[in-house]
This record gives sequence, structure tokens and C-alpha cells, in this order.
Amino acid sequence: MRVFVTGASGFIGSAVVPELIGGGHQVVGLARSDASAQALIAAGAQAHRGSLEDPDSLRAGAAEADAVIHLAFIHDFSQFEANCEKDRQAIGILGSALAGSARPLIVTAGLGVQAPGRPATEEDAPIPSSAGFPRSVSEEAALSALALGTRVSVVRLPQVHDPNKQGLITFMIALAREKGLSAYVGDGGNRWPAVHVLDAAKLYRLALEKAATGVRYHAVAEEGVPLREIAEAIGRRVHVPVNSIATDEAARHFGWLGHFVTADLRASSALTREWLGWNPVHPGLISDLDRGRDSSPG
Repeated sequence: MRVFVTGASGFIGSAVVPELIGGGHQVVGLARSDASAQALIAAGAQAHRGSLEDPDSLRAGAAEADAVIHLAFIHDFSQFEANCEKDRQAIGILGSALAGSARPLIVTAGLGVQAPGRPATEEDAPIPSSAGFPRSVSEEAALSALALGTRVSVVRLPQVHDPNKQGLITFMIALAREKGLSAYVGDGGNRWPAVHVLDAAKLYRLALEKAATGVRYHAVAEEGVPLREIAEAIGRRVHVPVNSIATDEAARHFGWLGHFVTADLRASSALTREWLGWNPVHPGLISDLDRGRDSSPG
């Protein structure tokens, strides 16, 4: 298939592109800069100039593709809600371009699911964006595309990692270095799910080839890694002490991260593994934190 990939030169996209090419697909990646275009060409893909904020470039890329994988997201957390809205608009454009055809659209979303007392599953609905989880607009936009007759599915991502980058944890590493302390909140028993970037890339390829409609997939290799273990690994990595802080101190210490570091989320991928035959094989989060080196957030 000829696959149009947004975010193709980003952290996850840089793993998805070779996975798709290795699977026999032709990749056209959205590139907003010369550097991104050159990186895509070097990886064996074609470059399509444009951005999430350029509707015409999105329509044109989707119109010429057999399938679309939407990975791009603007990771400026100081403008988080605005960037979530831009993502909703981009998904709407892509979904409209594919509506009424058999061409699949795979949308990326977060694991904003509440399932108290058990791991969240693929069958759990997302927390509504109106209830204070802005990232859910991506999944809500996918549902709107489904209603238009688009062959859409959703991949929910946890903390995606390799030795050098680990999602939100990359920001926690920078903060620990800045403050000379790697902190967790309370007893640190709250958990974050995680997946290695190469395992996530394989899931996207399998989801593309399955091309199911209206399905949610969980790219989860580890159901939940305790925040205390994450903080301890960060402490080892940047050689700073590790300590607990009180819940009412989280916002002051962590800033915008305070909302995330107090969240407790476990997520299962049992159905995804059954549906796709997906079997994560790459190192876990703590192993990558112990093996890696610091990288810039973003």
C-alpha cells in the first residue's frame, strides 16, 4: 500500500517508516521542513511538504494514499489544549478525505481511560474531553470520522521509549537534573503503562494490514510501571537523590507535569495481542532508562 504518514520524521514515526517499508509498503511522509524531508528520503520514503496546520497539504496527502497513519502531534505542553484542538481539526480533514472509501485511517490517541481497580481495556471509552482530558479530542474526532463512513481505527499510546527518549519521563529526567532531586508523589505506587518504540511501530503496521473499522488498539507492553521505580531509575541515571514529596507539593515541584505524575493508570493489551498477533519483544522501560543517556525533551 501507499501509506501517507503524518509525524513520519518524529520519534515514533522514525520507527514506523522503516517498519512499513520492511513490510513491503510505500511510505509518503508529511514533512514541514527541509531537514524532515531529507530524513524521510534517507529512510527510503517520499516527502510530502506540509504541516498539521496546512489543511490543503493534509487533504492532498490523503487523497493520493491507499491508507493514512496519523502520528503527528505538536508537543508544546504550554499550549496543550490548543494543540489538542489542532489535532482534532487535522483528524477531521483526514477523515473527510477518506470518507466513503475502503482506505483505512489509523489515528493516534492517549490512554485517557478510567478503569478503577483494574487495567483499562480496549473496550473502555475514553474520558470525555469535556471532563478535563483534552487529549481525548483525538479519539472523539476518530468517532466523528467513523460516522462519516471512514474506515478508522485508533491506537492508544502509553509512555513510548527507547534508551534515549521516554515520553513524559524525558521531561522528568530534565527536571531531576535541574532540581537535583528525582521525586515521586506519596508512596509512588501509582503506575504508568509503557511500550518500546519498535514494538509500537510493529503494532501500527499490523493495524494497517488488518484495517479493522471502529477498533481501539492498546500499544501496551507493560501494564503499569510504578512511579517510584521510574524515579529511582532517573536518580541512578542523573546521579541525584530520590525522595517522596507530598501530594499538595506536586504542582509546585513538577509544574505542568504535576497533573500527570499523580495519575494511576494500568492498561491491558490482551485484546490487541489477540486481534493482531502482536507480541512485544523489546526491553522494558526501566531497562531502557538504565541503559540510556539524557536527551532533550520534545
